Amino acid sequence: MRAGEAPSGGGPVGSDLRRFLEGVRVGEHCTHGGLTVFWLHGPGGAAPFTIRTLDEARARRELQVTERDQATVSALVVENRGSVHVLLLAGEILQGGKQNRIVLEDVLVPPRSGPLTLPVYCVEQGRWVGDGKAFAPREILAAPQLRAKMLERSEQQEVWAEVDRYAKRAAAPSATGSYVAIHDKAEVQAHQKDVEAAIGGKIVPGAQGAAVFVADRFVGIDLYQDGSLFAREWPKLLRAGTIERYGRKVDDKIDERGLRAHVEELLKSSAGADGTVRRGVGVGWLVEFRLSRSRGLALVAESQVVHAAIL
Repeated sequence: MRAGEAPSGGGPVGSDLRRFLEGVRVGEHCTHGGLTVFWLHGPGGAAPFTIRTLDEARARRELQVTERDQATVSALVVENRGSVHVLLLAGEILQGGKQNRIVLEDVLVPPRSGPLTLPVYCVEQGRWVGDGKAFAPREILAAPQLRAKMLERSEQQEVWAEVDRYAKRAAAPSATGSYVAIHDKAEVQAHQKDVEAAIGGKIVPGAQGAAVFVADRFVGIDLYQDGSLFAREWPKLLRAGTIERYGRKVDDKIDERGLRAHVEELLKSSAGADGTVRRGVGVGWLVEFRLSRSRGLALVAESQVVHAAIL
């Protein structure tokens, strides 16, 4: 595939993604407090160009996210002033502006991009005030089922309802209905630290992704062709998964063989799914596909799967 060319195979999921998914195998697993992670290994390959995460770019003051001049709920402005690409994941939380937002889809922002329109949802229903235009990342990724709502292109009201559901289960009310309030709760932070201590530092060598379950319930899969990029994004992905576990009474006993088979079937079904391909906001192409009970989104650039999610 030449630079700028769409992934081939607009029917069956683009051939680059299909080949990658067909080569993924399910590796070791670890379980803690009812949350289970299976490490995933696939066809390797460094990213086609250097990629920084949202948090890395913000720490270097290379990425700016602001309200539009005429502010709207569903769109912000993103600009990469640095010399390397920056990856924004669907589900990353942006705090500030007139209300907190959540990134709608994966975006690979090119170097020195100039202003680009960034599609978002609101995750703070009760606020539309503030003199500042700027946003700051909170190193927070939305819980997988909230991310799944976005893959469905849900109405804004449905996203607010999902935020409210999580807030009630976590007993984390907010005067403005902010999703961030869940992560600000001390008990949630303690729960996340407990899981991170047990699982977070145990990425097996060569892992390029993970499949997560709460008890026997599938939570989500995230995959990267570049294992180093996965390792840098993993802490945020794990913290997001802990929100699905928090406040639930679950059995620590798992059917390891059954869960493993479930992941293998999801990967097989995804590789053979019919998908649609469209150009992303920044660099690369977005491949969207639907399974019987899940949805998938992948960002492909220069024949590499930058990131794929099944939720």
